Amino acid sequence: MTDRDFGFETRTVHAGSRPEPTTGARAIPIFQTTSYVFEDTEAAAAYFNLQEYGNTYSRIMNPTVAAFEERIANLDGGAGAVAFASGLAAQSAALFTLLRPGDHVIASAALYGGTITQFKHLLGKLSVELDFVDPDNIDAWRSAIKDNTKLLFAETIGNPGGNILDIEAVAECAHEYNCPLMIDNTFATPYLCRPLEWGADIVVYSATKFLGGHGTSLGGVVVDSGEFNWSNGRYPVVADPSPAYHGLAFHETFGVYGYLAKLRAETLRDLGAAISPFNAFLLAQGVETLPLRMRQHVANARTVAEFLAADLRVSRVMYPGLATSKYTHRVDKYLPRGAGAVFCFDLPGGRENGRRFIEALTLFSHLANVGDAKSLVIHPASTTHRQLNEQELAAAGIGPGTIRLSIGIEDASDLIWDLEQGLAALETRS
Repeated sequence: MTDRDFGFETRTVHAGSRPEPTTGARAIPIFQTTSYVFEDTEAAAAYFNLQEYGNTYSRIMNPTVAAFEERIANLDGGAGAVAFASGLAAQSAALFTLLRPGDHVIASAALYGGTITQFKHLLGKLSVELDFVDPDNIDAWRSAIKDNTKLLFAETIGNPGGNILDIEAVAECAHEYNCPLMIDNTFATPYLCRPLEWGADIVVYSATKFLGGHGTSLGGVVVDSGEFNWSNGRYPVVADPSPAYHGLAFHETFGVYGYLAKLRAETLRDLGAAISPFNAFLLAQGVETLPLRMRQHVANARTVAEFLAADLRVSRVMYPGLATSKYTHRVDKYLPRGAGAVFCFDLPGGRENGRRFIEALTLFSHLANVGDAKSLVIHPASTTHRQLNEQELAAAGIGPGTIRLSIGIEDASDLIWDLEQGLAALETRS
């Protein structure tokens, strides 16, 4: 079986999952424990010195969490993965592991509002410089690079504007200046796009969304390609001897796993944003149906987007899967299975019409999440992107009448019926 190149669908079910040797349990067991009994004092010392790999404490590693991590790394084609308590925890840890004061980060301006806020304030507290650029303009990326630039960051599918990143071009730009490219692939999932195959170096996920798929569990994951040369003289945080481990040089010692080892052994250990075994179990279960769900998500999203695009009561639909989208060629290249299931559209009349539309809906749940099996709706300017100023909102493609939809797996005809109720409410004044 080790010689077989298994398909994606097979790996969503089997990767990281083996029958439990003591009981024979086929499902991934929930190892609900804080700690583990060591074989002897010598083994315990070796684990804590990173001379041997083994379970020490569930803040750092846990067998249930390890199964989930292995599954995601396998699906993305990465060297490995480290899971965290949430998507933003994973993202902040990924940044913390490679940056130090005085470094510079370039990020797409078309990002989730929570990410923009995190970058502006967290990186500012760490004395890291930050510039946002138009993700569609490769010259903007290139011209923003400085001698101290240490990371380029973007989303595969921009949240919520639907920008599709030219991953290959931005990766080439990053590598020309010996920088890694980090991609948030939450909206696409590895079923629709695997950024590592297009040159990205690190992929982050909010597993809370489509990976879990049922709105039950928070979680985040960092996947590393293992390809970036952290010993190129520009990343002392990863490459130089670590005072926390008596001078251990992570990249020299662990090679392709150097960044991941640092991420787990130092950042996860010290920041403490560990995912619970139960959440890891639920997220791993969700991944087993990822291909089935994503096919339905994408088919429904396309149908709903086409309905809205044809309705005169809607002023703009920002779904990259539409034939009229300027991102059609990038969808064909990077997302041939579909352009995801989260997108925005604009209503005339601003926030008031947005409020009336949302309050008239029945099937769509009004809440701050995406990627659920159920369809969801929200008004970004007053909620998920509320911390952004007017210039930042415009850069993210968000207007006062912008509505974000996360399309679920219900019958598309029922979703259209519900959206019709919302649009009809705009024609009658309360």
